[in-house]
Amino acid sequence: MKVKCLMSNLNFRCSVQQGGRFFVSAVKHLFLIKQSGYDLSSKPSNMLRSFLLVILLTSTNGFQFLANFKVAPPADIEKEAKMKARFGDKKLVVITGTSSGLGRKTAQALLRTGEYHVIGGVRDLDKMEAVAEVDGFNANDFTPMHVELNSFESVHDFCGKIKEFKLSKPIDRLVCNAGIYQPTLPYAKWSADGHEQTTQVNYLSHFLMISELLDEMKDSPDPRVVMVGSVTGNDNTVGGGGVYPIADLKTLDGFKAGFSNPIAMADGYGFDGAKAYKDSKLCLMMMSNVLHAKYNKLTGIAFSSIYPGCIAESPLFREKREWFRKYFPVFMKYITGGFVSETEAGQRLFQVCHDPRCSKSGVYWSWNGGPREGRGVEALEKGGQISGGGGAGGGWDSIFENDQSAKVNNIELGMELFKASTSITGAEWPDLSVARSPCPTLNVIGAISKGMIEKEELKRMVERPGFDAQGKPLQLTKRKKVKLIAQKVTGGILRRTVGRVGRFLGKRLLGRVPETALEGSFQEELPEVDKLLLAKEEIAVEVVAPAVEPTFSSETSSLEDKDLADEISTQVFGEYEASKQESNDSKMKSDQELIEELMTGKEKKETIA
Repeated sequence: MKVKCLMSNLNFRCSVQQGGRFFVSAVKHLFLIKQSGYDLSSKPSNMLRSFLLVILLTSTNGFQFLANFKVAPPADIEKEAKMKARFGDKKLVVITGTSSGLGRKTAQALLRTGEYHVIGGVRDLDKMEAVAEVDGFNANDFTPMHVELNSFESVHDFCGKIKEFKLSKPIDRLVCNAGIYQPTLPYAKWSADGHEQTTQVNYLSHFLMISELLDEMKDSPDPRVVMVGSVTGNDNTVGGGGVYPIADLKTLDGFKAGFSNPIAMADGYGFDGAKAYKDSKLCLMMMSNVLHAKYNKLTGIAFSSIYPGCIAESPLFREKREWFRKYFPVFMKYITGGFVSETEAGQRLFQVCHDPRCSKSGVYWSWNGGPREGRGVEALEKGGQISGGGGAGGGWDSIFENDQSAKVNNIELGMELFKASTSITGAEWPDLSVARSPCPTLNVIGAISKGMIEKEELKRMVERPGFDAQGKPLQLTKRKKVKLIAQKVTGGILRRTVGRVGRFLGKRLLGRVPETALEGSFQEELPEVDKLLLAKEEIAVEVVAPAVEPTFSSETSSLEDKDLADEISTQVFGEYEASKQESNDSKMKSDQELIEELMTGKEKKETIA
């Protein structure tokens, strides 16, 4: 505690010393100006202008002392040591669905490098424990956590446990992998939240998870969110556009209607299990593009989607009929050549998490498969590479940025999908619209300018009202009127005191506005009277009443009685208009006239004395 106090005193003394240096620097600059032959005594205004210029020249140095006023975050040495012991220098990865299939093989590949600590989100912890033992997962680098993607509450709990477990370490990778496929169901199955299961597990719960963990990723040096898409969600391919049903969200009528039981499809039409899966993958790939557009530049997080190839032997097909599970891998291996093993697919997803080339955002990653029987000519023509996503082989360097369909790239529908999904899941996205600077000087200036901007905007709205789509002037709300009244009172006092001094100094320092800046308008400005007549006669002002009568609470207004508020508003604005008219009728004295008047009064008092 004593050390902290000593450091605080030292910082304060340094700040005072630097403030003193600023004054000394200003005097030195003034002395140099005098030495250069510039006559400072010819006119008082020259002396004043010179001194103000010197202040501006040295203001950069003067503000440097504010850099010492930094509030250090409370250092929790024990917590930092605990985080270091838990993770070391390893990156932190969160993957859903690590107990089987693609997620399992991806976790294996990540852990094999020794560079990652993996959090595996699974619904069956007992199964995960057995898999981890069989695959030889390092218990120090792998942490299984329960999450049931059929429940938004479980997703919230899962994210809460991650935040608690990771301490202050940022999340480096979030991989949305878990999914289900129920193509043979004649009817929809519902989640704990009353939504169709395939869409909630594959898409909505991951959407909610990203919103919860986004803020925990932005401090990572290389944060990535990877969504496992599918060729079936891309209708610009044979697998996506040539096999019925086709992924198509249409106008999102089902989502916009709330997507609750009995609404089972995003487009609002009848249930189809295969289409529900394809639509969910389309949603994931569209959302990757939307989040890239919204958050990539603000957070540095790279958002991408992938198609690792057709994993025909994956547990994803566990709900298909037995004959399909037996012959589908054979068909994919020897007929289409699109078969990819779980291990190779896991290597591909691992690559997008690990390869520095994959830190690019807004990309749909795919791989060119190697040569296949029956396609040798094509393979030879293309240097051993089969063009298009899918197919085993090709290796690490066969990765490429695949093209997406017009549906995936529909950014307008994507934004509607974002809004509807936010409403359905109750997701709360972090407010990242304003980038904040750690510089204390800029923070102070920003706080001051924010109030000034708001004040000037309110004034602009009164003097020159905006217009709606029909060309009718917009009316100020009562809340903005009350703000305007308050600013009128405080602003009037400041304008007649500090403001006059500021305007006087500004005129002396900056000089007059050049005539060329005032010329060049093709029309004369209409007088205020003509504007009012034009608004009343030609553009009838129509006040649209809100659908719900506004309530006056402590949050929206300090006025408890609506009628009293109306009366006060009318009376004060009447006085405001009257005072405005009086100020127009009586010409206000200029700053120079006021100063001369004060000087004359002072001379009279000295003569009498």
